[in-house]
Amino acid sequence: MAYFVIILVTIIADQLTKSLVVGSLRLYESREIISGFFNLVYVTNSGAAFSFLADVHSPWRHYFFLGIGSVALVGLTIAYWKMRRMNPLYCWPLALIAGGAAGNMVDRVRFGAVIDFLDFYAGSWHWPAFNVADSAICIGVGLFLLIPKTGE
Repeated sequence: MAYFVIILVTIIADQLTKSLVVGSLRLYESREIISGFFNLVYVTNSGAAFSFLADVHSPWRHYFFLGIGSVALVGLTIAYWKMRRMNPLYCWPLALIAGGAAGNMVDRVRFGAVIDFLDFYAGSWHWPAFNVADSAICIGVGLFLLIPKTGE
C-alpha cells in the first residue's frame, strides 16, 4: 500500500510544482532565484532525458515514450512485489522511480512534452533543466543502489 501512496504523492508534488511554474512564468521565461547558481525557468522537452530524441519529428516519438513509460511502470511494480521480501525499504526507491516516470507521462499526455523548470548552473556551466519527477527518479535510483539486500 505504501508503494502506491508514494507514487501518488510523487505525481501530485510533480504536477503541482509544474502547475505553479506554468501559472507564473511564460514559456522560455527565466527568473533568477540564487544569483550565479539557480533559476526557475519554464521550458518543455519533447524528448527523453537530456532531450534525447527531441529533434526527431515523428508522431511515433510521442507514443514511443508513452509506451516506454508504461512498460517501466509495470516492470517497477513487478520488481517491487518481488524485492519487498528481500528488504522492505525497496518500496521507497522503486515507488519514487515509478512516480517520477508517471509524472512525466502525465505531461506527455496533457502537453505532448515534459515541463522542466529547475535550472542549476555555475558560471557558464548549466545542468539541463529538470523537474520534480526527474528528481524523484534520480533519488530513487540512488536509494536503490544504497539499500542492502537482507542478510548482507
